[in-house]
Amino acid sequence: MPETRKNTAAAVADPRAGRVRAVIDAVLPCVDAGRFAVKRVAGEPFHVEAHCFTDGHDVLRVVLQWREETQESFHEVEMRLRHNDEWLGSFTPPAPGRYVYTVTAWVDHFESWRHELERRVDEEDVRIAVLVGAHLLEEAAARAKGADQQALKQWAAQLSEAAAQHHASDLKTLALNPSLAELARRYPDRSLAVTHPVLLPLVADRERARYSTWYELFPRSASPEPGRHGTFKDVEALLPYVAEMGFDVLYFPPIHPIGRTRRKGKNNTLVAQADDVGSPWAIGAAEGGHKDILPELGTLEDFRRLVARARDFGIEIALDIAFQCAPDHPYVKDHPQWFRWRPDGTVQYAENPPKKYQDIYPFNFETEDWPALWRELKSVFDHWIAQGVRIFRVDNPHTKSFLFWEWVITHLKREHPDLILLSEAFTRPKVMHRLAKLGFTQSYTYYTWRNTKQELIDYFTELSQGPGREYFRPNVWPNTPDILHERLQSGERATFMARLVLAATLAANYGLYGPAYELMESAPLKPGSEEYLNSEKYQLRHWDRDRPDSLKPFIARVNRIRRENPALQSDWSLKFFPIDNEHLIAYGKRSDDGENVILTVVNLDPHFPQSGWLAVDLAWLGVDPHLPYQVHDLLSEQRFTWHGERNFILLDPRHSPAHVLRLRRRVRSEQDFDYFD
Repeated sequence: MPETRKNTAAAVADPRAGRVRAVIDAVLPCVDAGRFAVKRVAGEPFHVEAHCFTDGHDVLRVVLQWREETQESFHEVEMRLRHNDEWLGSFTPPAPGRYVYTVTAWVDHFESWRHELERRVDEEDVRIAVLVGAHLLEEAAARAKGADQQALKQWAAQLSEAAAQHHASDLKTLALNPSLAELARRYPDRSLAVTHPVLLPLVADRERARYSTWYELFPRSASPEPGRHGTFKDVEALLPYVAEMGFDVLYFPPIHPIGRTRRKGKNNTLVAQADDVGSPWAIGAAEGGHKDILPELGTLEDFRRLVARARDFGIEIALDIAFQCAPDHPYVKDHPQWFRWRPDGTVQYAENPPKKYQDIYPFNFETEDWPALWRELKSVFDHWIAQGVRIFRVDNPHTKSFLFWEWVITHLKREHPDLILLSEAFTRPKVMHRLAKLGFTQSYTYYTWRNTKQELIDYFTELSQGPGREYFRPNVWPNTPDILHERLQSGERATFMARLVLAATLAANYGLYGPAYELMESAPLKPGSEEYLNSEKYQLRHWDRDRPDSLKPFIARVNRIRRENPALQSDWSLKFFPIDNEHLIAYGKRSDDGENVILTVVNLDPHFPQSGWLAVDLAWLGVDPHLPYQVHDLLSEQRFTWHGERNFILLDPRHSPAHVLRLRRRVRSEQDFDYFD
């Protein structure tokens, strides 16, 4: 029997089912019909839209129901009708964790009665309608208790008595008493209510999931002395440097023992010299594996001290989770079944043709011993969580089992709702989105390769306005240890400044790899390559962080602007504005209350001044079209008085390639023009 016929037969067999008239056509937001969770931030309102209607002209009541995932009873919020059968409601998840929500609707006979009574004018019609209302109130009284029950009974009796004695207008006044109507609303008849069949999941994260500023450095290159291996204590000495630039997440590549077998040399050469330190991503050696620390960096106690000291500066330490092994990792000897073996008796190393990573063995997620593998990999997270780490950047998650990620993230987040996991997956869009759906808190993006005006507009419109925004939180990086884009290889200071401003103002989560970025490292391994020459991935580097040409002061200013302006701490308000020059890109963001508005204009040409006429949306800005208004460039401290929607922009990259303009609204009349907030 077709599914529709089965459902119809079931409805006929159930007397109640055939009487249900309310329809819930959709509940939004919803990711893949409720298969995956929507993501929000705890302490902030979560808005829900429901498409609900019924036959005829009766009045619906619709409520939003929500609870913590582990609780049994629901909280209820009355939804309001907006238009076109669209109902709106919201609730605020009080703490990080997992929640569920749904919608219930029913035909409300009492509200329908009041609605009809308001329109009736015929004397006899009013009398009959009042008697109907008295009956409905008696039913409501039966559902009530205590004083409410007595009040409803008394009102019903008054209506019955008055129906035979009073004029229609007096009857309507008595019957439509708003305070008594509010009492009746508390006891609706929900016997024929319908509930959306799917409990929709919601993950509420802490604020840093929505807004964070990342800085990546290699601890082994933190030493102030050239040639000496850096330590956690050296990193501790750099915390003021990182804090002064305004970063709140300090991310380390893997800190574990590095394999010696097939160790790579400087610049990724296949033959290592005796003093070569190898790649941190070749994890595991005689000293231990993923739960151990490279001895040259220090002890576990040194690491715990660093985590605690970083908190004093408002910084969280983020660790890299790279589920792969060097050939001499203890796992290879103790659990050979976790790896893929070749016919010649060797383990299959990692490859991304034509690249070969002979120093790295991937796990075989098709192993028959997969339950033990999964448990062990989860225990790696558990170990570092126990040391105080709550943020992880996960290396190449798209090369591991999707089922594993769903399982491990679900368990980890249930145990530690404050966890943040960044997915480092530069791969196909659908794969990136799937990983985000599976639970990764933030995701790397294609920003590095989006450089033209139209590329940036198209991509960030998709990220901020497309359906993926319900679960995909972008974290944009102008560079990483693996990626030195050709734009940065030119070495122009203006390019580094422009790419930084774009990242920091287009996205609420961004990061950069330093000190390579602030010192404008620009030499590629070879022409056409995106690899750094003398990459820290394969050798120690000594950085002169006090160089006078460093971008440190500029980075600090940009990050301070982000901290002081709520508009830049979320993504969804992003709006691009027309400007008649292909080298100039303009866009705005505003806070939820509309009080903080930021306009950013960037010159994408690092060589020449560019000018154009910018057309802004005055209604979006909240500006009176008849009055002048002021914009304050937070980068240069210049202030400009603008008139109307079209205003002139000139940006010279020799001075600054960008404006980050805060709207200063007029707070008085035109006669008091000098007063701005």
